[in-house]
Amino acid sequence: MTQKAGRWNHNIHYHSVILNAVPAGARLALDIGCGEGMLARQLQQRIPDVTGIDLDEASIGLAETRNSEGVHFLRGDFVTYPFEPESFDFVVSVATLHHLDAISALSRVRELLRPGGVLCIIGLASGRLPRDLPIELAAAVVHRFHSRTKGWWQHPSPTLPTPPETYGDMRRMAIELLPGASFRRRLLWRYSLTWTKPSP
Repeated sequence: MTQKAGRWNHNIHYHSVILNAVPAGARLALDIGCGEGMLARQLQQRIPDVTGIDLDEASIGLAETRNSEGVHFLRGDFVTYPFEPESFDFVVSVATLHHLDAISALSRVRELLRPGGVLCIIGLASGRLPRDLPIELAAAVVHRFHSRTKGWWQHPSPTLPTPPETYGDMRRMAIELLPGASFRRRLLWRYSLTWTKPSP
């Protein structure tokens, strides 16, 4: 299952990218900025123990009302939460990094992943006009098609309309902090960032 029936938005559209990145044998996963927990519950179908963390009290309240076995939700800041280093096989985040200090967040993820563990982020960044105008126009067309055919689900979590970093900023940070990371700009105003932590 890649999305709940009747729900579609730009974030859900890319859940499949994260689900396809689950490393073989993963036992423990962390969903940063889990919101009401949709992705965390999807991950639990593939990973036995999933933790979702979010600062928003209302979102965590919703997540807990829909909880299922093997999924645990925490209210807090994952950068400062006292997780043990190298605790997780898989760390994910959807539309959250632009709410945080990106350098601190990526550095913390690097600490939390076990050697051989995988990070997969679907993030937002700002485009540069007029250079990015063709992809912005294409995104608008695709958005209109999908929203008409699939409907639009407005998630209940807080939003930040203008991400502080550009796509170029995020690519440079990934290269610097996570050597070997794969950064890809996606059509619907998103990028994907995947990285496997090297083994010693």
